Formats: sequence, C-alpha cells, structure tokens
Amino acid sequence: MDQLPIFVNLKGRKVILLGTGEMADAKKRLYERAGAELTDDEMTVDAALAVVAIEGDAAALAAVERLKARGLLVNAVDRSQFCDYTTPAIIDRDPVLVVIGTGGASAGLAKAVRQRLEQLLPANLGGLARALHGARDRIRQIWPTGPDRRRAIDAALDPGGPLDVMTERSEADLETWLAMPLAEQLSEVVDLELSSSDPDELTIRQARLLGQADQIFSSPDVPEVILQRARADAERFELSFWDEQPTQGLALRIRMKP
Repeated sequence: MDQLPIFVNLKGRKVILLGTGEMADAKKRLYERAGAELTDDEMTVDAALAVVAIEGDAAALAAVERLKARGLLVNAVDRSQFCDYTTPAIIDRDPVLVVIGTGGASAGLAKAVRQRLEQLLPANLGGLARALHGARDRIRQIWPTGPDRRRAIDAALDPGGPLDVMTERSEADLETWLAMPLAEQLSEVVDLELSSSDPDELTIRQARLLGQADQIFSSPDVPEVILQRARADAERFELSFWDEQPTQGLALRIRMKP
C-alpha cells in the first residue's frame, strides 16, 4: 500500500485551487461538495490543502514547488508524481462513502470500477447508516458487550440477513430486527482451505468470514497477505495451538490446500 486512505473534514476550511478550465472546474465541484471554501490566493495563511490544476507544465510545477515550500499538501492534477495526495473516484451514499483509488496510476480505471459498484450498492444505503447510528443506544441495551454487539450486527448485515447491505432496506427493517427475540449466542468453528496464496482469489464467503472472525488459527504456510484481510482486532494463533485455546464467537481454522 503506497498511500494511506483517509477522510478529511473540509467543512468551512479553506483550500487553495490554482488554475482554470475543465480540470479546475471538476476539482471545484468536488471540494465544494465536501464543504470547502475555495480560494485562488496561494498566500492564504490558514489553507488546509492546495490543488494545482494549471494546464502548462512549467507554470504548474512552479506553483507546486511554491505551495510545498509552505508546508501544504498538494494535489497536482494529472501529475501524480508530484502529488502529496490524490482524490479517488467516489460513490456517495451519504454518510456512506465508497472510494476507489489507484495512487494516481489511472483515473479512468478508478472511474470504471466506481461505475460498476454504483450499480450494486442500494441507493438508500446512507439511510440505513443513519438509522443504525440513531439506534446505537438501543443496540447497546440489547447487546451490552462489544463482541456480542459486533457479532449481532455482522449477522444482520450478512447476505440474506435482515439488514443485508446489498438489498434495499428501510428503517422499518431495522425496527423489525431490533424487535426480534434474542437468539442464543453460540460459538461457531469454520474450517477454510485456501487454494491460492493470492488474497484476490479468496471467495466472497472466505473474505466475509475473515472479516467476521474473532479468532484465527492458521497453518504456517498461510501468507500474511491473506491474514491481513481479517479484522485487525481478531486474535491470531498458530494452528498447532488449537487444542489449547478456548474459542469465542466465530473461530476460523485456515489451511492451504496441498
């Protein structure tokens, strides 16, 4: 990973935008959607970021150098080698944002992936996010402990679950889920056999289980790039420790196929 994806709150903050024309107009629309106050005064003292959308190479690179000399993070449009940060393709289901970046390698590729994903994600996904946020206190009352709460939410959002994220859902669906009698929380053990060391060849089910597991018991030949697809707070053990460790919630035993 050559870049760290972050979300920046720009509401009411100044962003320097230098340049005119189609590239500058596109950046202007994007940053204004995020609530930024744009200025073309490159000496603005309280600017948060800077964008250079100047057509000519010499003028653009000179502006980049001036702005970087002030300690600002600069996005140089169509000149990824001079960028301190890049802006990704965005799927906006406010407050849910899905972003696709290529580190400046190909904006066209990022756009093509975004267009495919746009067709998959329900239009009211943001409404579900707001409803879940509004129900946080009730969810904490029903599932007081963090692990139980996470497992319940994971199960509800799973494919086919009452709040399946790939299906149009409403606040009524959330109310139905919260009103359901609590089922007994049982531990579950799942064995995964991986046919490849390439994380991109994980099946959808394998990737989902990795993202939900509380404990992971892996054989030594399972590569780290696979295990990085798991939750950061999942406990990890060597598979040889299986008989010595109690399981909690969902535990995975992961092996590579011979």
